[in-house]
Amino acid sequence: MPRFTGKRALITGAASGIGRASALRFAAEGAHVILVDVAETVRKTAEAVRRAGGAAEAFVGDAASPELIATAVDAAEREGGLDVAFANAGISGGLTSLADLELSEWERVLRVNLIGAFVLVQRAAAVMVPRGRGAIVCTASVAGIRSGAGGMPYSASKAGVISLVQTAANQLAGSGVRINAICPGLTETGMTEPMFERARARGTERKLGQLNPLRRAANPEEQATVALFLASDDASYVNGQAFAVDGGLSSSHPVVLGHMA
Repeated sequence: MPRFTGKRALITGAASGIGRASALRFAAEGAHVILVDVAETVRKTAEAVRRAGGAAEAFVGDAASPELIATAVDAAEREGGLDVAFANAGISGGLTSLADLELSEWERVLRVNLIGAFVLVQRAAAVMVPRGRGAIVCTASVAGIRSGAGGMPYSASKAGVISLVQTAANQLAGSGVRINAICPGLTETGMTEPMFERARARGTERKLGQLNPLRRAANPEEQATVALFLASDDASYVNGQAFAVDGGLSSSHPVVLGHMA
């Protein structure tokens, strides 16, 4: 039997990339999906779910808005109750140097990536805890584990998401609600699309992901597979963890192969 038959899953950042792939996978496994994104194309994700025979609702707006998230959670509650919350919305913020970063850019990135995750975690927990069950998944990043995989605001925000997951797991102790994170490595999504397009234009696409042992970038479906596992009963004893899904990138310190002393 599909793992999410009769369940409701709320996914932010569902217009493209990992969020879209996850929405299609949750729906294919029986979930009624509630989709949130600032991009109007989240409606196309919902349409794709419905064309495949699934049930979906789409909400366009800021995933860090408590009011919008409350509305989306209420939609899940009307369908029988929120079972899964996937706080996936995020932005990159670019690679501006420490000297040139503006406070407004820090605030913009942290608002979407970290405050947005908190808003969904808090609202989801509020309806899950009284029922004694539920699974929350957040998208962090290998950039939140150590330096070198993103700009400063992005990396700091994703480190914050990892801490949010760890501390929330303990705040929710004994409630029956689990929370975990995925930490994607380089993945082709709407956020990274310009990088992939530039590489293809230069004929250097094969170099993308060359620093990890698998020597390639991930596709969104590979990240969605891990998110679904963490949201499912297959992960019933997994809690408070941040899983690197990065082709092995975070398994090693920087090294130039063939030049180790």
